[in-house]
Amino acid sequence: MSHNPPLPPFTFATATRIVFGCGSLATLGQTAASLTPRGSTVLLVCGSSPERIQPALELLHQQELATTCFQIREEPSVAAVAAGLDHARSQGCKLVVGIGGGSVVDAAKAMAVLLTNPGDPLDYLEIVGRGKPLSQPPLPYIAIPTTAGTGAEVTANAVLTAQEHGVKVSLRSPMMLPRVAIIDPELSLSLPPQATAYTGLDALTQVLEPYVSSQPNPLTDLFCRDGLIRATRALPRVCEQASDLQAREEMALVSLYGGLALANAKLGAVHGIAGPFGGMFPAPHGGVCAALLAPVMEVNIQALRGRAPHHPALGRYHEVSRILCSDPQADALDGTAWLRELVRRYGLPGLGGYGFRLGQADALAEKASRASSMQGNPIRLKRAELQQIFQLAL
Repeated sequence: MSHNPPLPPFTFATATRIVFGCGSLATLGQTAASLTPRGSTVLLVCGSSPERIQPALELLHQQELATTCFQIREEPSVAAVAAGLDHARSQGCKLVVGIGGGSVVDAAKAMAVLLTNPGDPLDYLEIVGRGKPLSQPPLPYIAIPTTAGTGAEVTANAVLTAQEHGVKVSLRSPMMLPRVAIIDPELSLSLPPQATAYTGLDALTQVLEPYVSSQPNPLTDLFCRDGLIRATRALPRVCEQASDLQAREEMALVSLYGGLALANAKLGAVHGIAGPFGGMFPAPHGGVCAALLAPVMEVNIQALRGRAPHHPALGRYHEVSRILCSDPQADALDGTAWLRELVRRYGLPGLGGYGFRLGQADALAEKASRASSMQGNPIRLKRAELQQIFQLAL
């Protein structure tokens, strides 16, 4: 009689409350009113199209809550968050609502916690700052994603660009988990095809990497397996038929799964490279993940077969490929062909399309090797293996 290996101890944390489903934006007003007194001012952090947040504003106003808006027009920087803090303090905000893509959700998350913790944002940032722990609970924060990609509505960190250092870094604390995450798939219907593909590949990456990472656990495995199955059938549909609400629902759930998984397991080399890459080049995070996903999977499998042939991640890569290819006989590497075809079909560029040249590989490899996500990769990659990834992803 065979026995499974003992389960590793693990912890699991997420937002206090998750509200998922079409039309769930309608719960915003009452949810906000339960978190702050009537008459309070709400900081509503949004993207570059403020007209899209009109329904949210109306729901808040119906509860006798005042609102003030702050826009995040691109991936959030330390400077943009600092400007948002000044604005929120001048308005006396008591609640934060972030409605937008991952950049907006992360920026709002950072603002909510920095409004209650004194000093400069650099006091608390890892790598480029002083890395002090955040000691004070944040303002109540409601996260409302309008894309299906990052899962930032259920993660305990915010990724910010430190422009003067040319790197992306995280503000990180268990206290940063939103009080409420409202995931309404209808909000993603207006997302353009290319952004749908970018964010969808990010969501797929975030259910694949934790599954093969160095620290999976039984709960994250559940989310990752189901997420891989759903993404395999829904991602091509949502890229080809933007109005397919059922496919939008599926991808919104995959994105949520990815956020739950990465917040409680680890990521890997895709994100370990994508973070520093985004600090060096103006590139959408999901697009960088799309370019890297198949190359990282291929090089990881080769490295595991060569140096750790009994590593459990190899069996997990086999399972990933069987799911992606819908073929119970698929080899671990067959999934890389499926991923490459998906990226090719939707015309997503390689790393070279964002300005990267192989002459910059050493600098990128050096930064990637220090990234926190890289520590979750199932095997430590050698410098030559990182160079191979860059070549394959070019």
